Amino acid sequence: MRYLPLTNTDRQAMLAVIGAKSIDDLFVDVPAEAQLAGPIAGLPNHASEMAVERHFSDLARKNMAASHHPFFLGCGAYKHHVPASVDHIIQRGEFLTAYTPYQPEIAQGTLQMLFEFQTQVARLFGCDVANASMYDGSTACWEAIGMAGRITKRHKAILSSGLHPHYVSVARTMAKYTGDNLDTALPELSPTSDSARLLDAIDGETSCVVVQYPDILGRIEDLSAIAAKAHEHGALLIAVVTEPVALGAIKAPGEMGADIVVGEGQSLGVGLQFGGPYVGLFACKEKFVRQMPGRLCGETVDAEGKRGFVLTLSTREQHIRREKATSNICTNSGLCALAFSIHMTLLGEKGLRGLAQVNHALAVQAADRLTQIPGVELVNDSFFNEFTLRLPKEARPVVRALADKKVLGGVSLGRLYPKATELENGLVVAVTETSSAEDIETFATALQEILS
Repeated sequence: MRYLPLTNTDRQAMLAVIGAKSIDDLFVDVPAEAQLAGPIAGLPNHASEMAVERHFSDLARKNMAASHHPFFLGCGAYKHHVPASVDHIIQRGEFLTAYTPYQPEIAQGTLQMLFEFQTQVARLFGCDVANASMYDGSTACWEAIGMAGRITKRHKAILSSGLHPHYVSVARTMAKYTGDNLDTALPELSPTSDSARLLDAIDGETSCVVVQYPDILGRIEDLSAIAAKAHEHGALLIAVVTEPVALGAIKAPGEMGADIVVGEGQSLGVGLQFGGPYVGLFACKEKFVRQMPGRLCGETVDAEGKRGFVLTLSTREQHIRREKATSNICTNSGLCALAFSIHMTLLGEKGLRGLAQVNHALAVQAADRLTQIPGVELVNDSFFNEFTLRLPKEARPVVRALADKKVLGGVSLGRLYPKATELENGLVVAVTETSSAEDIETFATALQEILS
């Protein structure tokens, strides 16, 4: 029997209160092409549990599993080896929850873990303080833009062309309702980013400059000059890190003057998982801590003088008066934060640096091999484990042809920027410690056959 707790009269009363004529009015912001006209084709209205299991197993077998084939996809989600001990620990009963428990007297283990997580993120990003995680990297990026607006009392954000287009899309969605003005641009297939454009655009109305590091094409640039120019005009520098393993090899954004550093923590401890759940990272300078969204775990002492942990700051709209809240989308991905923290702890500083070195060495090996193919050019002057190739033809059909050869061979820029024909030959390739020399050779051989 279907569970329908509301009558039609209940629904009409609710719609009247919010000023909507019908339930369809609640979905006006969803593009028509993304809405279903009816039930999903191919799925029966009802079936037995065994039949459903069999059907979905058949569907799953159509996927190309990342662990079964040479894998070179990246652009914000990376395949790294996650030690088995990570999964073992997060499934312990005292940890297996998606959210932060609020009662410190019964949640000391989780709160201590989040305190350690904050310390790890702050050190990784080169910042004074970090929060107890966020929903994901893209929403953390928007939260940083909103935070900069609250601090500067301005509403003009300059976004680097190298910022992930999905992050830009999330920011645009939110800015529609806040009145923020986003200055954006498309990237160019060149070795350098648009830092000159950013420097020219900073003025007395700018709230923040948002730069991805490394950027969507894998390029790495010093952020110091942008930070200095932003501070000169009373603006903030926001750095976005989608591949935290890179910070085992390159300078932390906070050390170059970034005021707020956000990112995606999926690389450490969290699998690809078809795009989620992931974990947002958020850190900033201490002087801005009271404008930071989300939760902050702190260390204290109990009535007996023993070390203890509590939620020190909690600024979600469900915790405090709505008009005083800093955010309403800063969901804490507690279990993913735990996985991140366990993986970081197992690596340690020395292990993270070693992992980063292996990633970079394999990426250099792949770039050298792939650019031996006639017509294939390397765009980057610098990169960590991700770089962009310029192919002699459009990259999207090449990626599909590679998949037919059982190689997941990178992300086409045409997929990320479908309306930018000048980028359609670009292919972003990510190489991690899970890519073997044999995988690289298989990729190169398949690509050469497709391009010849």
